[in-house]
Amino acid sequence: MNDIVNPINAFLLIKRKIFDWKEIESKMNANKAGIHVSSITDDNYGVRYPTADDLSGAAIGLLRLQDTYRLDTKDLADGKIYQDQGNYTFSAKDCFEIARAAYNEHDFYHTVMWMEEAKRRMDDEEEPTADMEDILEYLAFALYKQNNLKHALKLTDELYKMNPAHPRAKGNIKWYEDLLEQEGVRRSEMRKSIPPIQNRRPDSVLGNTERTMYEALCRNEVPVSQKDISKLYCYYKRDRPFLIYAPIKVEIKRFNPLAVLFKDVISDEEVATIQELAKPKLARATVHDSVTGKLVTATYRISKSAWLKAWEHEVVERVNKRIDLMTNLEMETAEELQIANYGIGGHYDPHFDHAKKEESKSFESLGTGNRIATVLFYMSQPSHGGGTVFTEVKSTVLPTKNDALFWYNLYKQGDGNPDTRHAACPVLVGIKWVSNKWIHEKGNEFRRPCGLKSSDKERFVGDLGIGPEPRDAPNLSPNLGKDVWETI
Repeated sequence: MNDIVNPINAFLLIKRKIFDWKEIESKMNANKAGIHVSSITDDNYGVRYPTADDLSGAAIGLLRLQDTYRLDTKDLADGKIYQDQGNYTFSAKDCFEIARAAYNEHDFYHTVMWMEEAKRRMDDEEEPTADMEDILEYLAFALYKQNNLKHALKLTDELYKMNPAHPRAKGNIKWYEDLLEQEGVRRSEMRKSIPPIQNRRPDSVLGNTERTMYEALCRNEVPVSQKDISKLYCYYKRDRPFLIYAPIKVEIKRFNPLAVLFKDVISDEEVATIQELAKPKLARATVHDSVTGKLVTATYRISKSAWLKAWEHEVVERVNKRIDLMTNLEMETAEELQIANYGIGGHYDPHFDHAKKEESKSFESLGTGNRIATVLFYMSQPSHGGGTVFTEVKSTVLPTKNDALFWYNLYKQGDGNPDTRHAACPVLVGIKWVSNKWIHEKGNEFRRPCGLKSSDKERFVGDLGIGPEPRDAPNLSPNLGKDVWETI
């Protein structure tokens, strides 16, 4: 388990499994045992071996981590992530594989960084693990795409000198020379006064203010007002008869829009049960297509998820009932409990949980209205990364195991609240398991009465606009009967 919490080790493990299986498969086919290969990998046996697509996905995940947390290429290749030192380091071949994955995505910014690292490591390897000719060719083209024509020509000259019979080197030299000539560079100057390499992230990223804020929040670099923090408080929720005997601890994380953390509301045993129920069902996570209303995969959401119905296990039913007590909202019209596991670089880009006005078909098939609120259980606690960030209000909530984050997606008058735009940061070190419940409008007409305007908002969970805030209520001695509410 310790090996896979570090993304470098996890990447190498996936790669090793791929090549181990290819070797086994080759030997079995050579011995006329090919029929057994398909039997071993048959889905009926529950066995799935990593593929080249898995390796490419892991490489792209590493690049996402590198950008989000501003990690140095050499440090990453050495297995260094913050204070965490992995058990393994990358060879030139590993760096080449990551660079090629970036190249296949037309991501020449990362191609340059990782091909250069592959080249450096090749110079230090006694037994080369990669092909220098391949490295030079890929790197030259990536440098050209990043507006470094003289460097591209220089590397292609080096490639031609290394192998005059290379099928593309001579033609590429002429091509780069012609491009330089079109830019007004004389042939006598094409190999002189070579400027430093320019390698910038794409303008589509650099010019995206939301992306910049998202990554800064993930790094926990956005300052928080001490004045605002001083207004926050914790209280015991005991507004339901059962909660008089077993109140729920609540920490207000933010007032506008309201977001609270329910403390210790799921046990380790319940987490383990839910994970075991979910594992056989885990599949690539999906999102609602705003046009068709159907579930589809998307590059902005990378994780594996599963859905659990209440009747599948008493623990799932118990958690659903507990969410009712936590939120004072109706569970009959809520979606099933969704469980998500985030792998290398797994993330969910900024998004809304609710459907916007123009997305009328998003939840049409459910017939339960819009998503009024979200409950997010943290079932694990990564060492670094994996936070939930709200980009509009510039706040970050780091995962704390056994707690649940809650917020309303809609204003009390029914419109979507744009300040609830949020994202899941990629996990840097550790494992992230979450489960969430999306609660819908239908059935909550009296549990959360409408407001007349968007400024009508809750001061706390279940606020009906009457009575004191919990911190002003009589301070009764709490009976923290966790063993009591674990039985409901």
